[in-house]
Amino acid sequence: TSVDKLDCIHESTETPDVYIVERLFSSSLVVVVSQSVPRRMNVYHFKKGTEICNYSYSNNILAVRLNRQRLVVCLEESIYIHNIKDMKLLKTLLNTPSNPSGLCALSINHSNSFLAYPGSDTIGEIIVYDANNLSTVTMIPAHDSPLAAITFSASGTKLASASERGTVIRVFSIPEGLRLFEFRRGMKRYVNISSLSFSPDAQFLCASSNTETVHIFKLEQHTPSWSAYVGKMFTAASSYLPAQVSGMMSQDRAFATVRLQMTGQKNVCALAIIQKLPRLLVASSDGQLFIYNIDPQDGGECTLVQKHRLFGSDKDLEETEKSELPEPPQACQSYAATVAIPTSGPVTATLTGYSEDGGAKKGEVIPEHEFAAGPVCLDDETEFPPVSIPCSGLMKKSS
Repeated sequence: TSVDKLDCIHESTETPDVYIVERLFSSSLVVVVSQSVPRRMNVYHFKKGTEICNYSYSNNILAVRLNRQRLVVCLEESIYIHNIKDMKLLKTLLNTPSNPSGLCALSINHSNSFLAYPGSDTIGEIIVYDANNLSTVTMIPAHDSPLAAITFSASGTKLASASERGTVIRVFSIPEGLRLFEFRRGMKRYVNISSLSFSPDAQFLCASSNTETVHIFKLEQHTPSWSAYVGKMFTAASSYLPAQVSGMMSQDRAFATVRLQMTGQKNVCALAIIQKLPRLLVASSDGQLFIYNIDPQDGGECTLVQKHRLFGSDKDLEETEKSELPEPPQACQSYAATVAIPTSGPVTATLTGYSEDGGAKKGEVIPEHEFAAGPVCLDDETEFPPVSIPCSGLMKKSS
């Protein structure tokens, strides 16, 4: 919510080797997977410090995605789709193409809940699946080489993708699967694109890689007169030019760019509105968060306005705490303040569990997780933890 400081909403050292953590919007529901038990997914209500449930799978968990309707768990060769309201396993997609990086995307728009994942491990095919109705929507032949990144727009009506070559980024309409835009990141070298992200209004798309440059593309249609003129020019020229060259002519280059202070590191980018201005956020694997200003009219080189450390030494934390002034009390406390209120220990109840179809197994203990009598002031009151039924128990051993 602020460029100058970060508010720590929750911190836990109980599981130090976490490699996957996913939060349901601004709610207290968090999904965690640790390196010590990589086949088990734990779902927590972090405000109350209770575990809602846990599931174990047949292989290591590579990715978890969730919205208000569905929770999706991706393994290397299978995908599990749960109903997030009671964590019931609804569908298991078995024998999916080998997906060692756990590449998948779930639309945050729960009214469609589109799920995208690789349809091949040799070429860039994308399977779009309807996780609400549990049916395949379409297959998109997006790239010649295997996929490296995919992401949905906030509405779920656009899907962006990049291949392992990393030179071209394409945007498709969903559910039709029609190509809408094609952007060229560069030609000089192949790169590993690690992150794609739309702006909230889907007018911009950012892409980060293992290089020092982050690209921001603008999704705009040219005026009809310009399109007609350019279309005629391309059509006339394409008969004289090689296919690769004529294809390049139809691709748009970056609208804005950022030159990072590091290179060779994996990083994640996102576009957001912070304090009423468009910003680019880049988080690097060494624990730094960079915030840049974007000129939405002219683009160009983005300006670095702030840098934060997501983790560091005790001295760094102390200096951060000293710089933060206490906020005046509020009638309805902020979400961060609500989380900070100490609560009594959870009351646990043990239930008999069972094995789900497809190999997902429920866990050992489910503490009760009823909500407090009073309302919890979330960042967005519509984004509350929807889980209402305990969903774990003693795990049966299958024969």
